[in-house]
Amino acid sequence: MPVDRATRQAWLIWSTAVVVYVAALFHRTSLGVASLEAGERFEVGPAALGTFTVLQIGLYAAMQIPTGLLVDRFGPRRVLVAATLLMGLGQVLFAVAHSYPLGLAARAVLGVGDAMTWVSVLRLAAAHFPPRKFTVVMSLSAALGGAGNLVATVPLTLLLDHTGWTATFLGAGVLTALYSIVVALRVKETPDGVTPPPVERVPLRTVTRRVAEAWRTPSTRLGFWVHFTSMSTPALLGLLWGFPYLVEAQGLSRPQASAVLSMLVVVAIVSGPVIGTVIARRPEWRMPIVGSYLGTAVLCWVVLLGWPGGVVPLPVLYVVFGVLAVGNPASGVAFALVRDYNPLHRVSTASGMANVGGFGAISGMALAVGVVLDLVDFLPPAQAYRIAFVPVAAVLVLGVWRTGTWWRRARAAVFAAESRGEQVPVQIRRRRWDALAEA
Repeated sequence: MPVDRATRQAWLIWSTAVVVYVAALFHRTSLGVASLEAGERFEVGPAALGTFTVLQIGLYAAMQIPTGLLVDRFGPRRVLVAATLLMGLGQVLFAVAHSYPLGLAARAVLGVGDAMTWVSVLRLAAAHFPPRKFTVVMSLSAALGGAGNLVATVPLTLLLDHTGWTATFLGAGVLTALYSIVVALRVKETPDGVTPPPVERVPLRTVTRRVAEAWRTPSTRLGFWVHFTSMSTPALLGLLWGFPYLVEAQGLSRPQASAVLSMLVVVAIVSGPVIGTVIARRPEWRMPIVGSYLGTAVLCWVVLLGWPGGVVPLPVLYVVFGVLAVGNPASGVAFALVRDYNPLHRVSTASGMANVGGFGAISGMALAVGVVLDLVDFLPPAQAYRIAFVPVAAVLVLGVWRTGTWWRRARAAVFAAESRGEQVPVQIRRRRWDALAEA
């Protein structure tokens, strides 16, 4: 049964768990400002460098459905402990790696640990907070996770310059692994007085059916495409290609590039709680907010790709990166949709499926950018990056189309449920264009 109020214990448990997510965001994006050093350390070109992100994020995406099943089976506390240990181990290996294969292995371990964090935090929030607080807590979690992103911009650049590669990443890995003790001691999976659900050994056939049922739910599919489209392009810039683009194509100094890149974090931290509060009070505004962001994001990419000469003025770069940053908190709408329209026993599984959307898109885009940069390395950097970012814009347009399609279908499913006399989580008004989905 859902709890009826947020207790002091709930906030304590959530704060303990969200620190793991903050660490995950730091480790995930740490290669962003270290990408040029990584190319020199491992003696690789853009395509091989992109493979670091493709492997890490690809494993993250592939692990989302298994992570949801693991959380449903073993509980979020055990999964978070395992995630913390794996992220610490992965970063330690990355700190001491000098060969490209060992570097890839380190990022793979890191990606698996990272994959276990977000769904676990969402499950704890669902268990300890009332439904009306869930969206706010989810948005606050995402905003605080941005602190990890922020540390992975200017502060990490300064650390790398002053302490070096090995000391910086080794310290981060050891501290992360040690924090697993805090998680094991302080996180409880259910509030006091609430009996934990019995451990259920789910047969493979039931697991397959649960995944299929979640995917057939129109709002799960809508959540997948919302996440695919909203968070993929800002994350791609923050994870790998934003820093090289700003330094090599735009001619910025490393501190200037870090400052522009930090807009992806600062704006997300500020806008996240605002968006979360708005959609918690007016849930019918969730998709209009996402739609408005997607339209603006398309315009931003038109500016980046179409600016005469390819060198964009610094103030415009600040504005574009700041606008694109809103995609991270807007992507949280995906998980609110999943939670509202799936029964509790498959919320984690459906959340994992939605999470696959954005990170699957990032994997493909990161590899495409690296491959294209290798193919056009004879061009000036500004022109080369302009061509290399065309696949990114194409993926965004694809996501906008599919999001619109499943938005109509999800609305049709809600109207059909209302016509059968069923209660729906969010009341929405019928529009003329809803007839297109019902026809």
